[in-house]
Amino acid sequence: MRVLLAGASGAVGRPLTRQLIAAGHQVVGISRSQSNAERLRNAGAEAVVADVMDRENLLAAVRDVRADAVVHELTALGTTKMGEALQGTNALRTTGTANLLAAARAVGAHRFLTQSIVLGYGYRDHGPRVISEDDPFAEPVGGKLGEAVAAIRATEEQVFAADEMEGVALRYGFFYGQDRMTDMIVNLVRKRRLPVPSGGGYANFIYLEDAAAATVAALEKGRAGQAYNIVDDEPVRWGDYLDTLAAAFGARRPWRVPSWMLRPIPYAHAMMTTSMRVSNAKAKRELGWAPAVPTYREGIPLIARAAR
Repeated sequence: MRVLLAGASGAVGRPLTRQLIAAGHQVVGISRSQSNAERLRNAGAEAVVADVMDRENLLAAVRDVRADAVVHELTALGTTKMGEALQGTNALRTTGTANLLAAARAVGAHRFLTQSIVLGYGYRDHGPRVISEDDPFAEPVGGKLGEAVAAIRATEEQVFAADEMEGVALRYGFFYGQDRMTDMIVNLVRKRRLPVPSGGGYANFIYLEDAAAATVAALEKGRAGQAYNIVDDEPVRWGDYLDTLAAAFGARRPWRVPSWMLRPIPYAHAMMTTSMRVSNAKAKRELGWAPAVPTYREGIPLIARAAR
């Protein structure tokens, strides 16, 4: 397939570009900068320079492009200020998705994959129950987190409802690997500036290379109108994950604090006190995919070795 990939220079986009090409697909990456476009060309992809948030600019940039599928992997999470990152990501999931659907029609695509996230199941303690794609997703909530949930819902609903388009949503766990976000977390852990709530909730992670492999599988085998949880095989408490990360980098164990002390940072508080155990059984069954890095225990040493 010819794949128009938005976010080709991002955390998932880089390994995804490489894996798509290795699987025999052609990639046309969308980048906002000429320097990233050149990196994409050097990696064996084609590239167009465009701002996905500017519909006219995007449509002009893809005027001569033809593609079978569009993959939306854009976020603003590389931004260091969390508030700006959330607002930017919300906009990419709402307006950005709408603009990319317009681009998909312009290039003749019949398939559209969008990046979603398991946090759409709700920022709360879900208890010991295992969550599947059949559970309620992105139900309306109030406050600032409500904006994030609404944006998650918007990208999925737009893609599933698009006429003559095979829409698929990938509900990823928390990414980690060789990317800027992981580097930032490692730096905070080394400086003991990332406290952990006592007890804390269970989170679901996915190594970036595995996220890319699942995306290739979903492009090829995912059923139209379906969502897939893309997580590894074992939920982990934030404290255990960050303790393992600290040990791998020779740092001291993160501070434990009462959860209320994180309330001045609303997103961090919500994220670290949310607890869910998400199943990847549907992705394994329907996509023929399984994580090569099944848990954080295997993944964190890979990050540490790459950093040496």
